[in-house]
Amino acid sequence: MQEHPPPSWPPHIRPGAGPRFLQIADALQQGMADGLLKPGDRLPPQRALAAQLDLDLTTITRAYDEARRRNLLEGRGARGTYVAASKVELTSVLDLSMNTPPAPDGVDFDYLLKQGLSQVLMRADNQLLMTYHLGGGSVSDREAGTRWIEPMFGSMDPDQVVVCPGAQAAIAALILVLTEPGDAILVEPTGYPGLRAAATQFGRRVVPVEADRHGMLPQALEEACREYRSRLVYLNPTLQNPTTVTMPGKRRKELAAVVKRCNVRIIEDDPYWLLAEAPPPPIATHAPEHVYYVSTLSKCLTPGLRVAFVLVRDPIERERFLAAMRSFALMVAPLTAALATQWILDGSANTLMLAVRNEARMRHLIARDVLAGRYAGPGDGLHIWVELPTYWGAYQLAQAAEGEGLAVTPADAFAANGESVNAIRISLGGATDRSRLRTGLQRLSQLLARRPDAYNAAVV
Repeated sequence: MQEHPPPSWPPHIRPGAGPRFLQIADALQQGMADGLLKPGDRLPPQRALAAQLDLDLTTITRAYDEARRRNLLEGRGARGTYVAASKVELTSVLDLSMNTPPAPDGVDFDYLLKQGLSQVLMRADNQLLMTYHLGGGSVSDREAGTRWIEPMFGSMDPDQVVVCPGAQAAIAALILVLTEPGDAILVEPTGYPGLRAAATQFGRRVVPVEADRHGMLPQALEEACREYRSRLVYLNPTLQNPTTVTMPGKRRKELAAVVKRCNVRIIEDDPYWLLAEAPPPPIATHAPEHVYYVSTLSKCLTPGLRVAFVLVRDPIERERFLAAMRSFALMVAPLTAALATQWILDGSANTLMLAVRNEARMRHLIARDVLAGRYAGPGDGLHIWVELPTYWGAYQLAQAAEGEGLAVTPADAFAANGESVNAIRISLGGATDRSRLRTGLQRLSQLLARRPDAYNAAVV
């Protein structure tokens, strides 16, 4: 163990190469990977390093904080700061089953969180942050919601936006408002299981409508509307979960025309629109009085906010929707709503969203490289849909993957009528970094290449 780092460290700070504190943390991580820095090496005191690099002390403090967050450093009190020993990875399963936004490189999430909360606490009445609200969001919250969905709709009236405690709560409330027990909700054959769970809980039926590679077929929808006398259709038209299909503009217009003719309503659940490359305008732009548009922050920013925005244009229907939501979810937690509003209005949300989008695209490149001919994704979003070779069944493959320390989701989890295709969904955001994702996908690729009779999992 050496008391001072080798001559090649500290690093040279390059103008225009990104935030300086991240350059320092990255250089520390790279030095450890290259063997230039070893566990137990003592690093310069923060003031000494600031003077050596001609930087302010705050930058060095942020760099060391970021390095600690990555488990690269450890403090030993008055003795100083040292390179940490590598932590043993105790998590046995790499989760490729949950659609969460990836942690992006180049963004200090901890700093955004601390800065956002400090601004909220400095400007808000703390008592208001800790009491009951009637729901639907404050004026500022609804203005933030309007700002969030401006890329989809342009300028609009904040009174038409309702702030909800997550998309699932919004979907459940819309089901209560727009349907009666026993009603049929029309869906695509393969889709979001949360819709089916809510519908079943409320005693509604989920009826699949034929779809092709562009999404639900307009003629099939019109026939189903008349056959089942349905009042409600559920669609996830952009980077659909799980198939990754983005419905083209022409199909969206055709479906909008059908719901107008049949006088039915659509829940347009659109969590991935901002992650997609040049997606078409939402269906709600073609049938504004017939579509309830839902946009959540969970897929573009972080699920922990539990904030979603719902576009409800009619004031009477808006009150009915709020009344239904209050029956099981009185309000968004005021503190997280205030943080979401702060981030949106000060630009932090857009910065984080763009970084998540870029990180997701980098992860798609890894998946395309590792999975080669099996990858058929669009290059955007949080997941891919992999059709399996005939010698693997989806559930069988998921079980085998678990034996390899990987969690993936078989297609039957998304089937509306119990009949699923032979495929799995792989989520790209759960891995803590790209290298771990690549390693997990390589293990999965090797598994896919083997026939089940050649796979011998350990039995204990």
